[in-house]
Amino acid sequence: MEKPTTIQEIIQRLDKLTPMQQKQILNSVLSFLGEPIRGTPGKEMLKFVGTISKEDLEIMKQTIEEGCGMASLS
Repeated sequence: MEKPTTIQEIIQRLDKLTPMQQKQILNSVLSFLGEPIRGTPGKEMLKFVGTISKEDLEIMKQTIEEGCGMASLS
């Protein structure tokens, strides 16, 4: 049996990842290639500024810190 190529091996494993993990891999590949990472432009997100209460932000921060230990509201 012939050993799969690196690309074949990557493709086989990508299917086992969540869509979010697959997107992270795609962004990494684009970064390695020096290509722009596609996403939502920041100016389109400005309409959401201030729509989440401080209480909800604190709950989100605590949840993130409990999950991975990294969160910053600054």
